[in-house]
Parts: sequence; C-alpha cells; structure tokens
Amino acid sequence: MNGAHDCGGMMGLGPVVAKVNEPVFHAPWEARMFALMSAVGDIGGWTLDEDRAACEAMEPGHYITSSYYEHWLSGLERLLQKHGLATAEEIASGLAMTPGKAVMPTAAEAVWPAITAPGGYERKSDAAPLFKLGDAVRTRHLNPAHHTRLPRYLRGHTGEIVACHGAHVFPDSNSRGLGEDPRHLYTVRFNASDVWGNAARDVIHADLWEPYLEAR
Repeated sequence: MNGAHDCGGMMGLGPVVAKVNEPVFHAPWEARMFALMSAVGDIGGWTLDEDRAACEAMEPGHYITSSYYEHWLSGLERLLQKHGLATAEEIASGLAMTPGKAVMPTAAEAVWPAITAPGGYERKSDAAPLFKLGDAVRTRHLNPAHHTRLPRYLRGHTGEIVACHGAHVFPDSNSRGLGEDPRHLYTVRFNASDVWGNAARDVIHADLWEPYLEAR
C-alpha cells in the first residue's frame, strides 16, 4: 500500500530528531494501548502483518498528524470490527451492546514473559532460492493495494544480493489472511547514489522477499 506510512526519501518532512531520554510512554493511555493490543491480539487471532496493515489503513492526513500509539488505536478499532469482537457503535459509545467472546484471561504475572518470549518468522520451504550471493537483482516496480514490506523508494532499483536468510513468512500474504506463504528472504545492497540521485558514497541494505525481486 502506498500510504502515508511509507514516506522514506520524501522531501519536505524535515529531519528525524531523536529526543534525549524520551519516555517509553508519553501518557498513561499509551501504556494502556500497548496492553490492549497485546491482550486482544491473542483473542482476535490476527497476525502481526495484519496488525500492521490495519494501522497503515488509517486516513493519510490523520496518520501523519497523529502519534505512534494513535496509529495502534486506529488499527485495533479496525481489527475489532473486522473480527467481530466489537461494532462501530460499541467502540464509539464505550459500551458493549452484544455478548462478549468468552475467553480465559491471562494472569498478570504471565503477561511480560509472553510479550518478551523469543520468536521467529523463519520457515521451511521446498522451493529452491532463485538468487544467490553476488547476484545482481532489480526490485519490481510494484504498487499493491495491500500491505507490503517493499519500500516505495527502492522500487525499480538495482542492487546486489549480500546475504541469504532462507524462507520466512511473506507479509504480503500473511497480512491478508492468505497464510504464511513462506518465501526466500535476502539482504540486498543498493548504492545510495543510484537511489537518491546524488554523489553520496553510502550504501543501503534492505531485507527483501523473493517476490519483490527479478534478475537484472
């Protein structure tokens, strides 16, 4: 999706200024938002990729003028309705109008271990990788209406495979409820001068799935 979230390389937005000693949460409601997303995600059964897609579906003007956890709130409201856990009327009023889904609540002492437990998205695949180290590749010029992890500023550019990571969950499929659809994942190196159109000597490394790439 070419939404407001994918603004890498766009001009006029100013520099990214890191705040010194920035708190994890700027207000109590942000901590509550974190807790809600962590708890309700298990009940709703949606994936991390579907969660990201829901946040990205926020109205662009609102997206760029709102905070990180407001994006989470918008995404959660969308997912609650999509998965039949709450209606728009219930969300607006803050009152339940239909019977809730019966679930076993997670014990308070089990929350933090569950959140911080190690996990991974590497999967097995019977498909042989199409590319190898040193291969020159070009990113496809895609403009999908759905969630994708191919940054807009890298589309249509040529790079070199510098690492092969095996098969991983493919976000474009997983975000749409089409299953994990494991695809091979590579680190591709680009010359910044090719991407940005200037004489910079920097390089850009991006982890990109096989369907995003074609042989040069």
